[in-house]
Amino acid sequence: MSFGTQENLVNGGPRKLGSKQVGPLAFGCWRLVGDDVANATARIEAALDNGMRLIDNADVYGLDWGGQAFGESETLLGKVLASNTALRDRMVLASKGGIIPGIPYVASADYLNAAVDASLTRLQTDHIDLYQIHRPDMFAHPAETAAALDGLAQAGKIGMVGISNYTQAQEDALRRFLKAPLVSLQSEYSLAALTMLRDGSLDRCMSNDTAFLAWSPLAGGKLISGDNMPSALMAKIDELAARENTDRAGIALAFVLAHPAAPIAIIGSQNLSRIETAGQALTVNLTRQDAYALIEASEGVPLP
Repeated sequence: MSFGTQENLVNGGPRKLGSKQVGPLAFGCWRLVGDDVANATARIEAALDNGMRLIDNADVYGLDWGGQAFGESETLLGKVLASNTALRDRMVLASKGGIIPGIPYVASADYLNAAVDASLTRLQTDHIDLYQIHRPDMFAHPAETAAALDGLAQAGKIGMVGISNYTQAQEDALRRFLKAPLVSLQSEYSLAALTMLRDGSLDRCMSNDTAFLAWSPLAGGKLISGDNMPSALMAKIDELAARENTDRAGIALAFVLAHPAAPIAIIGSQNLSRIETAGQALTVNLTRQDAYALIEASEGVPLP
């Protein structure tokens, strides 16, 4: 029998992010650094033109890429927004705070209030649509973190609250005290990092109507290059790419997008052609059988 084996899994269509609607692909600004406003503008415009309405940044971006400074990516994006004010209305602007190298994590009230003000200044905007705690501060009481976030939301400086790299217990603790809507969880998820699939995080997102934002959906490019990836996985990706007339990125992204939690995959490439072709993933037709075969090839063992 072949019941359901040829059913195509849904990977396209709009995504709900709190009160906003975005596309299944988002643009990540980790590598958006330097001082070339024209090139940065071209990348942001390409992302928006190709349905990547969610633009995701963080205050620490820049410090860990190319020897740039803390806040460099936000600063460059702010220059882009100042040079073309129409772009701000086209995007859902997200940023993150909570990482200060040398500490390294902080989510106290004093820090969050100062960090959001600093991000707003760098981004040259009066509000951030989605503000995320970048990594949990295990030495900040969630009541303090929640109160700060609620105050920032009430002041109109942030619209919605998200979390990044939180465990389920840490999420529950924050939710207990938070009044503002907690609308998103951002964590690593790809064919090379399946923890979210296995530990119940994606199931909780469905239960709580929380958007799941997948960072590094291409495993930092390894699912394109094949570096340090299982040969069986790359062979399966190539087989499906040939069948679907796409590339390796198209298959890897389609897998991430196919989960019923309707993940949003954050694209980190700064290459214009890759930004423009990422949408190929939305036309890939993976079946349930394909998805499970990819998991088996990634993990190297048959599914029970």
